[in-house]
Amino acid sequence: MADPYQNNVYHQGGGDSYGTYGEGGGHDGYGYQGDYPPQEEDAASDVTEGHDEEDQMYEGEYQGIPHPDEVKAAQRAARAKSRTTASAASELEELSQQYEDIMEDCGHGKFQWTLFIVLGLALMADGVECFVVAFVLPSAEKDLCLSNAEKGMLGLVVFLSMMVGAFLWGGLADKVGRRRCLVVALEINCIFAFLSSFAQGYGFFLFFRLLSGIGIGGTVPIVYSYFSEFLQMDKRGEHLSWLCMFWMIGGIYASFTAWGIIPRYGWGFSMGTEFQFHSWRVFVLVAALPAIASLVGLTFMPESPRFLLENAKHDEAWMILKQVHDTNWRAKGQPEKVFTVTHIKAPKTAEDEFIEIQSATGTPVQRWAVRSLTLCKLVLRNVASLLSAELRFATLFMAIIWFCMAFSYYGLSVWFPDMIKHLQYEEYESKVKVFHGERVENFHFNFSLENQIHKEGKYIRDTFVSIEMKSVKFEDSLFEDCHFKDIKSTDTVFENCTIRSTIFDDTDLWKQKFIDCRMDNVTFEHNKRGCHLDTVEENDVLIYLVSFLGSLAVLPGNIISALFMEKIGRVKIIGGSMLTSAGCTFFLFLSFSQSAIIALQCLFCGVSVAAWNGIEVVTVELYPASKRATAFGVLNALCKLAAVLGSSIFAGFVGVTKAVPILLSFTALVCGGLVALKLPDTRQKILQ
Repeated sequence: MADPYQNNVYHQGGGDSYGTYGEGGGHDGYGYQGDYPPQEEDAASDVTEGHDEEDQMYEGEYQGIPHPDEVKAAQRAARAKSRTTASAASELEELSQQYEDIMEDCGHGKFQWTLFIVLGLALMADGVECFVVAFVLPSAEKDLCLSNAEKGMLGLVVFLSMMVGAFLWGGLADKVGRRRCLVVALEINCIFAFLSSFAQGYGFFLFFRLLSGIGIGGTVPIVYSYFSEFLQMDKRGEHLSWLCMFWMIGGIYASFTAWGIIPRYGWGFSMGTEFQFHSWRVFVLVAALPAIASLVGLTFMPESPRFLLENAKHDEAWMILKQVHDTNWRAKGQPEKVFTVTHIKAPKTAEDEFIEIQSATGTPVQRWAVRSLTLCKLVLRNVASLLSAELRFATLFMAIIWFCMAFSYYGLSVWFPDMIKHLQYEEYESKVKVFHGERVENFHFNFSLENQIHKEGKYIRDTFVSIEMKSVKFEDSLFEDCHFKDIKSTDTVFENCTIRSTIFDDTDLWKQKFIDCRMDNVTFEHNKRGCHLDTVEENDVLIYLVSFLGSLAVLPGNIISALFMEKIGRVKIIGGSMLTSAGCTFFLFLSFSQSAIIALQCLFCGVSVAAWNGIEVVTVELYPASKRATAFGVLNALCKLAAVLGSSIFAGFVGVTKAVPILLSFTALVCGGLVALKLPDTRQKILQ
């Protein structure tokens, strides 16, 4: 048999818009050397390695049941027959059918599982990113002196940056390459996540987290598009669903490492008073490890051959497909099986030619400007094409489903922990101690004050030394000849008080904490600079426990949806899961305790994850290769916008009413679920 590499001759026909890779006749444009028998590519067949297949009899043979290989051979013959009768207008469909045949020959094995792990780590990094800011805020707000508005902006910028990243990298991945864009996106995320851990000011920390989010925002649209193009049709739904599990693993990883690192205040160092590196900064570094691991793994992974074929890079695509084929069959103990494809048809687009023409003219700066401008135009043109006649309804339906699901899911994801905090606050307030009209003279306060209200008190010649004041309020009180020294305070105010001849030395009781107070001969000396980290009260284990349980509850739903994605179908899983999740929201009226809220969160997350899996699989399958990552990026950006709206609206009703969040989430889920039932069934659809 001739060496396939000797046939690497690219022919361009005069009036044909396709380039042909290789020579000689094939079977309808898909060339084989000789009669190539159907091959077992199933990963499940690994258990039979080492057996002599010719000596074994298929157990269904006695019952007249066709062998799986015979079924696949019949399907391939049907596709070949359809190609011979296809019109010239369906040339892209012909490429899709050819590519599916090639992937069946390559099989599903070691190569796909290796890529599965590498891309799973990238998806895990995206999951971690959603939790990082929430976990570090209790400590960072003290370390960076954050106001409520600044904390809100920090939480908001995470989703806004990921929204920009999804749109940007999704569009570029269809024009520059899946692997290339994913590598650059992860590099940006790793670099700026590292820098953010050392940022000492709020401005720099916000800026670095913004850029880090733009980087990681590209992972979801690229990962699913990239992995799907290495999967054959009957494996696609199941294995894309298994890939979704890594987002859950990211949440578990973030919760576990945050609980193990952040409360350990000894895990840090300082260089004077200007540079502090506390334990929460160590967590920010550790949170970047999945992205780093994925980045290392991607250096050994090739570009998507489907993307290369779409961009007329036939030689590279052929060599990668051969690599996939040889890797899988060698791992299955059958190295003698040869990759017999001799030529592949692929389009040569005018867009590629335009870039080539411009790259040969002008100075390097001019060429870079032309390439960049051309690339922007191509990306925007690709985005606009999502509303073309053939894709308009698919895009509209998917936009509604993505928005409704994200609005409810992220809105309730914020509402659950905020409701727990609200219940904790109500319980805390119920235990407040009120002191009315007390008179204290010549007393030395050397014990901490917490959760107290002092009204119309008189404090004469008293000293407050080396104590903490937490949630303490002095109203209409008199302080005369008192001395405050080495005081740390949280939520402590003096309102309408009279303060005379009093010294505040080495305290954080700034003038902003004195509301409508009258001061006479008052001295502030050596005020504490910056902010301070509180003790473990600010890092309640419940914060990590709620996130951990919510992520873990996704596991059963992930497994079930993956196992039944091909049997039940994507449409029924999405619609059924969203409608079931809508029903679960009415149980939120029973959320009277912290344990009830945690249980309801686990129930909602466990049911809704099946919808997420189905949505991501369908999004991959509805769009052609030239628009797949772009469409996924646009829809994922819309998802992040819905997350911002949902979390902002739902948070505003915490402690006010439960009815509005419940009705909003119920309406959105029902609307999305009903629209999902109108989607086409894509189980037997070849990737366009």
